[in-house]
Amino acid sequence: MTKLLLSLHVLAAIVAVGPVTVAASMFPATLRRALGDCGDGDAQTTLRTLHRICRVYAGLGITVPLFGFATASSLGVLGDAWLIISILLTAAAAGVLALLILPAQDRALAETTSSASPSPAPTPSTPGHIAMLTGIFNLLWATVTVLMIIRPGSTTGV
Repeated sequence: MTKLLLSLHVLAAIVAVGPVTVAASMFPATLRRALGDCGDGDAQTTLRTLHRICRVYAGLGITVPLFGFATASSLGVLGDAWLIISILLTAAAAGVLALLILPAQDRALAETTSSASPSPAPTPSTPGHIAMLTGIFNLLWATVTVLMIIRPGSTTGV
């Protein structure tokens, strides 16, 4: 049963987190293109699509910790330091996505669809700011992935 849960956990991570990582990473460059040429309908469509991918797959991403907790429980490692750190980093990544990236993408979409020209002062929805948030999100997930593979101090043979 443990191998099945671990397989489902890894597949959920690939299927749910992978698209969010890619779409969120593509959003700032597409936003730059949309802001540079206000009449670029393709950039607007692409922005909406990338944002929808981020929202939908963020929702599907809840399966990753669910399968993760089930796997950790079956392995008996719920109290291990590497797992606790991974859980905290996963929660931080989810928070960055839900509380910072998705709202910034919403604001950016609203700014690009409004007829008023964007303000010259940096705002939380500028391409650079969104790129920074996305980089933090990606770094958190990369760290979790490394911890899940290396499992420092683990004595399980899985």
